[in-house]
Amino acid sequence: MMRAALNVLVILALAGGAYFVSWPAVMADAGSPEVELNAENLGPRPIEELTEKSITRDYGHAWQTMAAALRENRSDLLDGYFTGIAKAILAEEIAEQKRSGVRVRYTDQGHKLEAIFYSPSGDAMQLRDRARLEVEIVDGDKVVHREDVTLNYLVLMTPGADRWLVRDLQTTAAEVRP
Repeated sequence: MMRAALNVLVILALAGGAYFVSWPAVMADAGSPEVELNAENLGPRPIEELTEKSITRDYGHAWQTMAAALRENRSDLLDGYFTGIAKAILAEEIAEQKRSGVRVRYTDQGHKLEAIFYSPSGDAMQLRDRARLEVEIVDGDKVVHREDVTLNYLVLMTPGADRWLVRDLQTTAAEVRP
């Protein structure tokens, strides 16, 4: 019975993560997660070297920010690397955590990004992410469930004044065990 309840919590947490623009900004943890970017099949516009570096750096910082915001129940931390629907959904996830007292904690273990679309005007990039994460469900101070997962995301990033922002982040397939 307890295992079934934990499975429901994980499914709900991951389903919430399905629309998350959620994980590790302007306030970043000790180090950014490892982010690898493959842009070999990108089109219709090729990626510039500086943009490639910025995307990997800013995406890693976004995940750090998301993890910190969820861990601390602070939606204000999302401001630096999230915008649009991604930010709105994460803020709602944080509000729900505050109401329920149950939090999701993520330990980021790396991302493999594939750039699939870069708009001709340079104002949007779509990516696929294969994220390796440790997910913990925490009730008060007690960890009630912990597991390693690999999740697939479809990501939309747009440029801001001095960095790229995550505008949308959606899971694209069920979790895959590493």
